[in-house]
Amino acid sequence: MAKKAVARKAPAPAPQVPEQDRILSAIGLRIKHARMLRAMTLKALADEAGWSESMLSKVERGLATPSLSALHKLAGVLGTNVAELTSPQPVVESPVLTPATRPRITFGARRGHAGISLERLVVPQSGLLLQADIHIIGPKESSEEQISHVGEELGYVLSGSVELRVGDDVYVLGPNDSFHFRSELPHSYRNLGPTEARIIWVNTPPTF
Repeated sequence: MAKKAVARKAPAPAPQVPEQDRILSAIGLRIKHARMLRAMTLKALADEAGWSESMLSKVERGLATPSLSALHKLAGVLGTNVAELTSPQPVVESPVLTPATRPRITFGARRGHAGISLERLVVPQSGLLLQADIHIIGPKESSEEQISHVGEELGYVLSGSVELRVGDDVYVLGPNDSFHFRSELPHSYRNLGPTEARIIWVNTPPTF
């Protein structure tokens, strides 16, 4: 008597890790690698960057994600920039990027907070003199504390209402407004409105 064939279930496919999670999980390894190349201890790097040692340890192990301003400060101590800590080695095959092919990374997203996303208009590569992103700022989100560094900044507001702080001056910007200032001036921004704001942001040399 022929045996009845037993249907076997195909193994469940391995869960796919979203691109954002892959990028963020790599940040910790790159920070640790850069720190070790400079022979710095966790405590030494944390102290110089104004972080707590426990937070830096969590970030290096992929258990926490730093804010954009905090990562910028850490990158400065390590002699690098945010792009080099967050971007995979690029393979640039065309000078044109479509919305579907532009890399994007989000900082500070959590329950009830959309955070701030950087949509790359220029794929970060070593040796570039120019960096350009679309800063997508969630409702009421901000870049937190003011930062300063070498270079120049230029921006154009695509949508939303944004407060820009440059030194002691405060400006409220809307769609079609633009700005330009020296990066050595302490600067920060925040979204004043209930919907996301979008800014084309260009700086040289690359910082973010």
